[in-house]
Amino acid sequence: MTATQGKVPEKRPAFEPAAGLLKPTGYDPRMPRPAATVAGAALVLLRTLGGVIVLAGIAAGWDGLLAAVDSAVEVLTPGPDDRRTGLVLVVAVGSAVLLFEAMLAVLIFKGYNWPRVLVMLVATFDISTTFFAWSARGQDISVQNALFSVALDILVLLALSSRSAAAYARRNEQRS
Repeated sequence: MTATQGKVPEKRPAFEPAAGLLKPTGYDPRMPRPAATVAGAALVLLRTLGGVIVLAGIAAGWDGLLAAVDSAVEVLTPGPDDRRTGLVLVVAVGSAVLLFEAMLAVLIFKGYNWPRVLVMLVATFDISTTFFAWSARGQDISVQNALFSVALDILVLLALSSRSAAAYARRNEQRS
């Protein structure tokens, strides 16, 4: 048994050289699931729950939302059937995205690497777009509009980019 088998990789010091950062982690199919992976999957599920709440809020205030859009763009005058169709379309697409996000959380928990990387890319994109909206347009970042989402994205990135989460997700890869 090698030194890396059966153990979670040690925390890296802040002053580690680049060669050490690029060194692959140990590969051990029997590695126990680290807390960072569990926390990352739970945070992705929490993001999904937040999305369900937002989708329910959109559905509950659909008529008010359309009225606001209609007053901003005077060309739009949707009829009752168009309003219903639009709501069904928004809820269907939103539900599909949220279901996919929940599936990603389960796959992360099981230890797959591609969903971990995909979720980190999406979180990075979300944080970046929020930053650019703030810097370019002066959009406020508050609890009501973006702070909760950005905080969750940052926590997801911290959890899933940890050395132990990466080692667990790549525990079955063979060295070439």
